[in-house]
Amino acid sequence: MKKILFLLLCLCTAAIQADVYNVKDYGAKADGKTIDSPAINRAIQEAAANGGGTVYLPAGNYACYSIRLASHVHLLMEQGTVITAAFPSATDGYDEAEANEHNRYQDFGHSHWKNSLIWGIGLEDITISGPGLIDGHGLTREESRLPGVGNKAISLKLCKNVTLKDFSMLRCGHFGLLATGVDNLTILNLKVDTNRDGFDIDCCKNVRISQCTVNSPWDDAIVLKSSYALGYFKDTEDVTISDCLVSGYDRGSVLDCTWQRDEPQAPDHGFVTGRIKLGTESSGGFKNIAITNCIFERCRGLALETVDGGRLEDIVISNITMRDIVNSPIFLRLGARMRSPEGTPVGSMKRILISNVNVFNADSRYSSIISGIPGAIIEDVSLSNIHIYHQGGYTEADGQRTPPEQEKVYPEPWIFGTVPAKGFYIRHARNIRLDNVHFHYEQPDGRPLMVTDDATGITYRNITSDGKVYKP
Repeated sequence: MKKILFLLLCLCTAAIQADVYNVKDYGAKADGKTIDSPAINRAIQEAAANGGGTVYLPAGNYACYSIRLASHVHLLMEQGTVITAAFPSATDGYDEAEANEHNRYQDFGHSHWKNSLIWGIGLEDITISGPGLIDGHGLTREESRLPGVGNKAISLKLCKNVTLKDFSMLRCGHFGLLATGVDNLTILNLKVDTNRDGFDIDCCKNVRISQCTVNSPWDDAIVLKSSYALGYFKDTEDVTISDCLVSGYDRGSVLDCTWQRDEPQAPDHGFVTGRIKLGTESSGGFKNIAITNCIFERCRGLALETVDGGRLEDIVISNITMRDIVNSPIFLRLGARMRSPEGTPVGSMKRILISNVNVFNADSRYSSIISGIPGAIIEDVSLSNIHIYHQGGYTEADGQRTPPEQEKVYPEPWIFGTVPAKGFYIRHARNIRLDNVHFHYEQPDGRPLMVTDDATGITYRNITSDGKVYKP
């Protein structure tokens, strides 16, 4: 009996081991010099041919060009494993960006997936996990169209049942992750410290982002989008973002825990970025989004934007703390840039709840902004239990300004110049409720607390400014 049990155990162990494909068995050197992506791809292909399995990367530095994922395959990085994006040579580099006839409706980087360090298209049941590091050293942070150049760390298109967990990412080019048309996506416990966007979640359904740290001084940290890159309208919907830190510290200084503050500018010259945002690509819409228990540190504020025709609705945001915010703490913008097929109507923004927010040391130039455009209004917004500590310092004359409409301009708070309110500027809006909202100013600010224009159904309850009750 003991011999039979022993044989059965050996057979079970062999079966388990047969599902693990060690990349070193396929020729990977992990010496930081040899290009190991061909060996990794051979392991992935064999695993897929056998119905799936785990492709295992032991500790070491794997210099790579494009790694091509496959369905039912788990890419597992051991502690001490580094996948390093190599610089292209005169003869070798990343897979070329595929053709996309819908390229004109969004930036080049959003329209292509194969020009990446790790990519997958039309896959299911894939996982990347383990305590290793993806280092995008050889990726560009620009939207390069040159053959062989890679500009994304991980790129996924039209995939389902995807899990990314437990690894770190450093200097990831233009995108740490571009997920387009991905359904059932889980992103758990990633630490990302990168050049440009951290996570771009585009036209995706049923997404869970939790316990992540994303530092991106030169672009957005976690951004939901709904572009036309797939060639049809698809909402980003049923998304939760929880228990995350987003920030704009110097690149690399979050992973090494030095938290440096020497780099003041993003490429758009609007100081550091590093925020959570919905938009800008917004041909499709945003529905059923919940954001909770998140921290914003040395970055821009919360931004909800739809400017290309999408409907942004049914959004709940709660338990947010922000510190050292370089523009509007809260920015809601419905615009008409309309980078969508001809005939697409202007979008809408409605049914938004924002509560339990604390903001310290926010720039006062833009205050907080809720702005639609003539004929397209933001409606049914509730803001409650909010404390905002502003820097102050503006004058009574600044309160006489009338901001330009800027209907077709890329949406950022600075498109309006200095706004005439020191608390909230509300324009082209209806049914906006502020309840238990309190403002504090480090320096005196001569502008009125609230300014409205083409706004109806505005309700104030228990609003204070430096302890004084606001009476409209």
